[in-house]
Amino acid sequence: MKQRIAVLGSTGSIGVNTLDVIARHPDRFEVAALSAGSRVEPLLAQCVAFRPAVAVMADPGAARELAARLDAEGLRTRVLAGAAALEQLVAGEGVDTVMAAIVGAAGLGSCLAAARAGKRLLLANKEALVVGGELFLDAVATGGATLLPIDSEHSAIFQSLPEDPATWADRVDRIILTASGGPFRDRAPETLRDVTPEQACAHPNWVMGRKISVDSATMMNKALEVIEARYLFGLPPERLQVVIHPQSVIHSMVQYRDNSVVAQLGTPDMRVPIAYGLAWPERITSGAAALDFSALADMSFESFDSRRHRERFPGLQLAWDALAAAPGTTAVLNAANEEAVAAFLDRRIRFDQIHAVNLATLDALVPSKPKALADLLAIDAQAREAALRAIGRLA
Repeated sequence: MKQRIAVLGSTGSIGVNTLDVIARHPDRFEVAALSAGSRVEPLLAQCVAFRPAVAVMADPGAARELAARLDAEGLRTRVLAGAAALEQLVAGEGVDTVMAAIVGAAGLGSCLAAARAGKRLLLANKEALVVGGELFLDAVATGGATLLPIDSEHSAIFQSLPEDPATWADRVDRIILTASGGPFRDRAPETLRDVTPEQACAHPNWVMGRKISVDSATMMNKALEVIEARYLFGLPPERLQVVIHPQSVIHSMVQYRDNSVVAQLGTPDMRVPIAYGLAWPERITSGAAALDFSALADMSFESFDSRRHRERFPGLQLAWDALAAAPGTTAVLNAANEEAVAAFLDRRIRFDQIHAVNLATLDALVPSKPKALADLLAIDAQAREAALRAIGRLA
């Protein structure tokens, strides 16, 4: 039978690439549901192309408009609105696989619902682990869900690890995440105050949404990926390392006890990890170009230990700091960063002040250990309030 797939965040970069891979394999996959925030036109076009049984929009007004437009097209796709409807959808019998690509903490509820329902969960929303932490992993274990990472780095690590997770701690010495360095890898740190949103969103290797592009420019995306790797693979934080690899050919590596290193290589195209997640443990065509070794001029690596890199990317260290702090601190960091990046994109604060907002928010809150989704949402709300106060002082 075909896999019935719900693509959450279908109008974003990951969602669009997922649908591209699905369209290449109509014999294997069926789009059961699509979801978006408030962008009616692209979701309408996707509904016309893929004819899902259900479409969900976060914004009720946008959902009403989509329903009217679909009715005018003669399509029978049922339109729902709101987070509760999305959670019920992913937990229902009409969905086998969930591509979780909603950006930010907004995707946490649907990820938890899919995990508890035992779905095949393709995790492109790193915040589910950064915010959810042990609660999310408990939901995966309790529901018997299959959790497959879609971030290129975590997919590369997953592909490079032994098949039996029970052996990872004993056989693996360290996990090495690669980072491109973003658009400001060689920029003088003292000039970062002048960076514009347009410059920060111009990633040299990857085509991504605005928020994650800014995170790549500050290296906060790598900090969040370190936290995600800690929960996904179970190694202690001191055995997680980051190196700059500007070419983005090696997507991450695993160093074993004997000091051999296993790496996953490929072109910088998200369709590769998406196709791997959709078909795992099999392999299918992704649509990505093959890696041409004859065209590779070189592959270089840089350490983060240099003073200039620490000045350029001060946010990276916050990953280890948050993991060492009280449970729930990673959720504080994520919420602070989301608010800070939004303020930068709205030109309310400078690029170099994103880190200042994150630090101020972490200093302002010491969370209690979260025991349920409501606790996580409360921590998220408190952190956002603290971040907005910090933004107000800077603005």
